[in-house]
This record gives sequence, C-alpha cells and structure tokens, in this order.
Amino acid sequence: MKNFTNYTVYDKKENLHDETKVARGALGHDPVTGSISFPIFQTSTYRHISIKENTNFNYSRIINPTREEFERTMAILDHGYRAFAVSSGMAATSLVLTMLKPKEHILISDDVYGGTVRACEEVLKYNKVEYNQVDFTNLEEVKKNVKPNTKMMFIETPTNPMMKVADIAEICKYAHSKGIVVVVDNTFLTSYYQKPLLLGADIVVYSATKYIAGHNDVLAGVVVVKTKEQAEYLNLQMAIYGACLGPMDSWLALRGLKTLAVRMDRHNENAKKIAEFLRNHPKVKKVYYVGFEDHPQYNITLKQSKGFGGMISFDLGDMDTVNKFLEKINLILFAESLGGVESLVTHPATRTHTEVSKEVREKLGITDTLLRLSVGIENVDDLIEDIRQALE
Repeated sequence: MKNFTNYTVYDKKENLHDETKVARGALGHDPVTGSISFPIFQTSTYRHISIKENTNFNYSRIINPTREEFERTMAILDHGYRAFAVSSGMAATSLVLTMLKPKEHILISDDVYGGTVRACEEVLKYNKVEYNQVDFTNLEEVKKNVKPNTKMMFIETPTNPMMKVADIAEICKYAHSKGIVVVVDNTFLTSYYQKPLLLGADIVVYSATKYIAGHNDVLAGVVVVKTKEQAEYLNLQMAIYGACLGPMDSWLALRGLKTLAVRMDRHNENAKKIAEFLRNHPKVKKVYYVGFEDHPQYNITLKQSKGFGGMISFDLGDMDTVNKFLEKINLILFAESLGGVESLVTHPATRTHTEVSKEVREKLGITDTLLRLSVGIENVDDLIEDIRQALE
C-alpha cells in the first residue's frame, strides 16, 4: 500500500517560485488515485493492515491526509521543519504559548491583536507566566524590558491595527544572544510577502482564516516551526488538546491557498491606491499604511518584505463622521476579520480590541474614531467611489 509520507514534496526543488508552490501544493495531487484536487479524507479513523504493518495513519486527531497536505504546503512556503494546522488563529497562538512554564516571562507587541492580550491576561497570568507589552519598533526599549526569566518574544508585524513594523532580523539577533525564542505573527503579510524564519525567527503563527484561506468561509490557524525539537513538543500538545483542523476546513484552506499569490498582489495594488485617496481626503485625519514612503519603518519593510499587503487604518477624528461612514458604506462591508476577497471595514475600539483598556488604546493611537480597512480584490475604482460617497 502506498504511503503519502514517502512521496517527494516540492520543497526539494528550490528553483520553484512561491507562485508555483501555492498553486501546486506539497504533493500536488493524490498519489493513489491521481486526483488533481487533493481529496477530503472525511474520516476519523483508519484500517490497519496488521500489527506489524500500517499506513502511518491511525486517528484523525493525530494525522489526516488532507490536513497533512495543507501543513506540508505551509512548511514549504515558510521554509520550516514542520507546520501544524489548527482550528483558528487563536488556537495557533495558544498552542505556542503552551511552551512557556510557570515563572517564565514573555514580551509581546504593545499594539497586538486583542485576543492575544486576552490569552496572556486570562491564561498565562493564571498559570503564573509573566508578560509585558513593548514597542518592538524600538530595540532599546525591548532590551530594557528583557528579564533573566524572559524565554519568548511574540512579535506581530505589521501590527494590528496601527501598522507598526518591527525589524525581525535585528530583534532575533539580540533575542538569540539571550537564549530567547522569537515568535512572529505573520498574518498580515503571509509567507508570500514575508518569511520570518529566513529572517531569524524560530516560530511563525498565522490566522489562516485571513489571507491564507482568503474567502471568509473557514476558521483556521497555522504554526510553522524551525526545529525537530519544537515539532515534537507541539505534536504532543496537538494530540493532548485536540485543536486540529478538520479535513473539510483543511481542504478549504488548501484550495484558498492556491490563489494566494494572485490575491495578495491584487490586495497590495488596491491598498496603495486607496491609501493615497484616503490621505488626500479632507475628512480623514490620519492614515496608517506601511507602503507610504514616510512611514517610520518604511525602509525596514523594504528590507524584510516584498509587498505592503492590503491593510490600512485611518482616523476620521470625529465620532459623528465615523457613525455616518459605517452607516453609508455599501460595497465595503462593516464586519470583523480581514484578508478575504471582499473588502471589510471594522471599528477596533468596539470590535477587535475591546480587551484592551481605553487608556492603553488611546496611548497606542487606537482612538474611538479609528477604522481598520481590509482591502479586497474588487475593482479599486468601485471601492474608492464607495468610500467617497460614504465620507460625503
């Protein structure tokens, strides 16, 4: 009987570009039947041949061929040792946080997704793990906050929603000199635009719900690790906690991934034009977009990324304008989440960052009048016209 794990995967061919890797996947087809669309193995268990011989598959909480194909593809794209596909982006973050033991310390980005803050506040503190939030755009500030028991740095870059960019290579260089593991949340740019492991990071996490799956129709998360030891630890945690991604969702994420390159390029192209439009509109107080040449970390972005992505935040400076804008916007949808083919706008203060105190939000710039826009792949002129009529 053929064993999927024996088949050569595309990462053995270093000459292939990412556009080819995402379109083809790891195996690229079902090696048993030849099916071009990798099958959905909708099963919980598997028949063994005998006590001495098996197919390497036993129980779908542990391993599933559809999920394995998605995981392999993600590992190839990020140049990792292994990837783990889990039930959501927060499941991915939580899986990584299990690596911390009581009395250890973690630094996380000051401007980070509210769910990550909640995990630190409600779970890590309960388990007697210390945490501090720090501005990772300031290496000296990072150094001041490192403690003797600091074991991990969790960086979100660009940050959500203030679009701050951390120098991954420089942070990793310092962190590794102190024996600290660096984790990067790469959700906004994906491995197509930014490869943290090649920049020195140890672990990458994704909310695959966003750009990777790309169609607002599946919840998924991914963790990509660099070493065998990390993989063995997380594999055990996956088996214990059972946060694995189901076969149907794995297939949806894998299908979405096939168009990642073309989608990201369109998101990127559209966002540039919309950011410029917003910046020149009299009712927009300020625009946060990493693709502006006067962005404080623009040169860092050029150094470590090959694109700017599709995320923009902008401050309207007036709550009446915010309320009218969200009521009048038509083509762009007022909804949480990001990274799908449809353009979405949300209000961080009352949606994604409710776990963060108002005092901290204001300090970071997450004002009550700030909106976050996930630019989709629609015609950019239609999107701009929708924004124009909502503002006017």
